[in-house]
Amino acid sequence: MDAWVWILIVVVVLVAIAVAAWAFRSRRTTELKERFGPEYDRVASGASNKREAEAELREREQRRSDFDIRPLDPDARERYREQWEAVQARFVDDPAGAVTEADVLIQGVMRERGYPVEDFETRSADLSVDHPDVVENYRAAHGIATAHARGNAGTEELRQAVKHYRSLFEELLEARDTQEVTR
Repeated sequence: MDAWVWILIVVVVLVAIAVAAWAFRSRRTTELKERFGPEYDRVASGASNKREAEAELREREQRRSDFDIRPLDPDARERYREQWEAVQARFVDDPAGAVTEADVLIQGVMRERGYPVEDFETRSADLSVDHPDVVENYRAAHGIATAHARGNAGTEELRQAVKHYRSLFEELLEARDTQEVTR
């Protein structure tokens, strides 16, 4: 065979490899965007590039796959619902106390479901794998609680914090099993 035929074959093979690699990365990006929803955009905006952001999300998936996440039994779910009602009732007389109790209650539910409850950033990153649509609410509630501790949030903001905590609380109490995490 002539040299130009070999060159053409090599070029075609290289182009095919490049197209396959691009398709694989594109498919993985699409899967991560679907899985993490708005959390994908949040992580991507804080990363220096897309590859770094996607590596962070894959690390979260890997970390999460090591957890033994389980649904709550019906008695525990009912107990937590009653505790949540008490938090809401307390808001009328003690908004700041209700926000603190809501955060403690969320951590208790997380712990019983099998999530580690280390520092806030780790908790929110862990939650983003299973609950990407409400983790931003959790961050917002935590931010309001922190602002209130510094004297920068009033009753209306505290009310918003309780609403944000509630959205995560309701997701965590769901009976469905979240074991089908990584693909």
